[in-house]
Parts: sequence; C-alpha cells; structure tokens
Amino acid sequence: PYANEPTRHPALISISDVPCSAELPREFITDDWITPAPLWFVRNHHPVPHLNEESYRLKVHGKGFDGKEYTLDQLKKDFSKTEVTATIQCGGNRRGEFNSERKTSGNAWGFGAISNAKWGGVLLKDVLNDAGLASQKAASAAGAEHIHFEGDDGCRVSIPIDKAMSEMGDVLLAYEMNGDPIPLDHGAPVRVVVPGHVGVRNTKWLTEIEAATEDAPGVWQRGIAYKVFGPNVTKVTEEDVASTPTMQEVPVQSLIVEPRAGAVVEPGTPLDVRGFAYSGGGRGIIRVDVSADGGATWQQAKLTEGADQPRGRAWAWTFWEAEVPIPADGSTAHHTLICKATDASHNVQPDTVAGIWNLRGLANNAWHRVPIVAEVERDVA
Repeated sequence: PYANEPTRHPALISISDVPCSAELPREFITDDWITPAPLWFVRNHHPVPHLNEESYRLKVHGKGFDGKEYTLDQLKKDFSKTEVTATIQCGGNRRGEFNSERKTSGNAWGFGAISNAKWGGVLLKDVLNDAGLASQKAASAAGAEHIHFEGDDGCRVSIPIDKAMSEMGDVLLAYEMNGDPIPLDHGAPVRVVVPGHVGVRNTKWLTEIEAATEDAPGVWQRGIAYKVFGPNVTKVTEEDVASTPTMQEVPVQSLIVEPRAGAVVEPGTPLDVRGFAYSGGGRGIIRVDVSADGGATWQQAKLTEGADQPRGRAWAWTFWEAEVPIPADGSTAHHTLICKATDASHNVQPDTVAGIWNLRGLANNAWHRVPIVAEVERDVA
C-alpha cells in the first residue's frame, strides 16, 4: 500500500517511515516565516491517496439541508478565493520530552512537528451557505452542532459548528499552499485548514463534509488518540475515553531554535538566541521571556515576524530574538537557556513536563530548555 508514496526532501527528519512522519529540521525553522512546502513536516496516518483532479468530487450535506457536490473547478470558479496564513502543529509535537519523564505512546517527536504556510482556497462557511446551511443559527435549529470532515484516507474528524461558520473563524477549504497547488503529502487536491486548531482537525484529501448533531465517530475524534488525561492516569477505560474532551485549540508554545543543545559559547559576551512562539485560537503572542541561568533571571525577547497579526486572528507563529549575557567566570561552565511565551489571553507555559505529562504524550508546552557550555577559547601554541 505504500508503493506510491511521494518523494520527500532529504533534509526532513524521519520519525516513522510507514506511515510517514517527518519533522521540519531545527536549522531551517527560522530561515523563512513561510515554511517552504518541501520542508513542511509530514504526519500521515495511512498511505497517501492519489486523487484525480478532473474526477474529484466534494460531498457537502447534513442536518437541516439537502446538500450539494462540488468539483475542484467549481470550488475555484464559483467562490471568492481567500488566503489565510496559518501554522499547523501536530498534537504530539515535543512528545520525546515527555518520554524522558515517563513513557508515552506515539511518535517520539522532537519540536519540528510544526510549520507555517499561506493557504489559498474558499471559506468553509461560504460553501456551507451555498450548499443550503444558511447560518449557525439555522444549523443549531436543525440540530447541527458539529461539522465532520472525512479524507480519502479514511480519517474522520470534526470541529464545533461555531468555529466552522464564524466570520472570524477563517476555516478554509484549501487548494493552494504558498501559491502553488497543494502537494500530495499535504492533502491534494483539497484539504481543510482550521486555523488555531490541532493538526489532526486539518483534514487532508478532503472528500466529504457533514453537518451533524454529535462529533465525529472514530479513533481520531472520540477515541483515545487525541485525548489529554491527567498526569496520574496510566490506564483508561472506555468510559474514561468517552467522557474526556478531544483536543481542538492548541496551548501557548515557544521554542529555542538557536543555539542548538550542547553548543559551546564564549563566556562574557552576549549570546544571540532565536526561536518561535505560537498559540491556538487566534491568540497572538504578546511576550517571550528568555533566561540564560536556568530561570533565576529573565529578559524580554524582541518579537519579529508575525508580531503584528490581527487581534483574535493570529493564526501563524511569531518569530523572536534576544541577546542574553553569558557570565564570564574564567572556567568551563554549564548553563541552561530557557524560553517561555505569554499569549494575548495571558496564558503562560508551565515550567516542567511533570505536571502536564499525559498518557498519549499530547500538548507538551512546558518551558523549553537548551543546555549550553560556556568555555574560554584557548590559544593554540
């Protein structure tokens, strides 16, 4: 079944071959605010479908309306094109750090299961309106509280009706990525982009949209796959899984990209530190704090690209940079760089993974720690 997988960039960091999971390499993350498509992280659950653009059909139906089918050509010609710049992050990003606390289940991602793109397509709410679902009020009156998405790979997920139909939600049925047709690995010919929500809700290879009373059936929505339990929970029952809400919006996050872990730096000189921050739900980043002494003291980073996104619609990550002093004590010393972000709702990152560890290894947004070595450069005789 994996004989026709697309060719992938050799720089991607492979986490799993089949199905493919691969990270955006650390050294490329802050090169471009818009991640080049070949370097985008890949998270597939099954073999990549190869859908024919000419015969492509999207079925839109559900509670309260008869529905319609659309060709790719109709989506492009019958609706106004909208562009949305949005970051997508896998729910398991940074799972590897959880595993250093206690073993979790799933791919042991580093911090590269995240990327940013400019998506082009049609607004979901416009297609729903055209198919016969006039408004969120009309949907609720008909008993529709969720919008289901199904991809040709069999993954079925859903989002709340208010996100789907909101004027501020910006949910997109995308057929372009960074100005070009979406590549196979990323959902060609049409995928869903649900800005501010966890990666799995952004269905690839989209074939069906349904307005429904309940959330989507299946492991990706109601099953254990994207359920975040407490740090004390190591075993769950079917009742535990059923009663636990699934991930939708992602928590505030920040990472140090430069310097790398283990870097040797010159003591007594300012050190350039760079990274990115992101929060779900359209909540922009208002501050990133950086420490070079394990959190004893802090200073504020300068927010750069992405810092000026609209309030409530900050769908993309924010880059940041800081100069931090490294003490000059005349000997080799080990230091820990730390970053932590605050979003527009004043949500902050927890300081350690211990308090947010969970069985599935999801939503790790603890302070990011990078050990470095300060060492005086010695002259060679």
